[in-house]
Amino acid sequence: MGLTASVLAIDAGNSKTDVAVVAADGEVLGTARGGGFRPPAVGVETAVNVLADAVSRAFAQAGVTSAGHVSACLANADLPVEEERLAAALDARAWGTTVEVRNDTFAILRAGVAEPRGVAVVCGAGINCVGMRPDGRTARFPAIGRISGDWGGGWGLAEEALWWAARAEDGRGGPTALARTLPGHFGLGSMYALIEALHLEHIAHGRRHELTPVVFATARDGDPVARALVDRLAEEVVTMATVALTRLDLLDEEAPVLLGGSVLTARHPQLDDRVRELLAARAPKAVPQVVTVRPVLGAALLGLDRAGASREAHVRVRGYYEAGAQGAQVA
Repeated sequence: MGLTASVLAIDAGNSKTDVAVVAADGEVLGTARGGGFRPPAVGVETAVNVLADAVSRAFAQAGVTSAGHVSACLANADLPVEEERLAAALDARAWGTTVEVRNDTFAILRAGVAEPRGVAVVCGAGINCVGMRPDGRTARFPAIGRISGDWGGGWGLAEEALWWAARAEDGRGGPTALARTLPGHFGLGSMYALIEALHLEHIAHGRRHELTPVVFATARDGDPVARALVDRLAEEVVTMATVALTRLDLLDEEAPVLLGGSVLTARHPQLDDRVRELLAARAPKAVPQVVTVRPVLGAALLGLDRAGASREAHVRVRGYYEAGAQGAQVA
């Protein structure tokens, strides 16, 4: 029989996967990075094969063949039924005795707090929010797009900017510099040219995410439409956080609000300032923090929570990931 570790921690996002093998005392025995986890696009088995490659490399580095518990925080695990299906798929791989799957936003939350208490908002390609308390209570949203009431994230911001820019150019809307800056990013002279290039896929669909920083730059230069879009995103971030705090009865006591994902960790001044202003007005006791440490830390800590590990074990694994990183910073 091979050696075992206490926790196999997996944080799998749309673009990349991080894996860590952690001992009961919090020592990180092995790590690996793999590709993105996209079961809606490629199917569950193919997506799990991407995880399997990273897991096998981490196990090999650690000198183990399995773990006591698999703590997996996965993108696209948006509904409890999806978490259950993905847990079954991971359990079939026999990587650990027990398996728990959570949405990857929980990894951001747990990575930023000393105990599982608070709220996290992630704004990367999309937007999501979760909250938890030490007693096991959680707050979450379906977060599967417009049909679940979502707006925001880098994709949402870029799509909305394209809408306003197109209408500005053809006269259906008011003027905005976005009509120049968005096509300009791709070396094009008009929104019509950009619309044509996107529609005919002369510009790959996935490159639309490149427009998100263009929106922020246009806002920084003072364009009213771009600034209004950034303010709307701040409104969404704070609305989700406030609702989650309310659901968990944390609105009237000091509680962390963790901010993660590429859009929020970029620390755009207008977005940063507006989020802080709105939180101060609606949740005065909330303590905003930006989380830049790798979210796989959160998956590892959730696994150690499940294993009943000592405080020293938690401190040890956190120290491994925060060494040389900024960790959680007060916004």
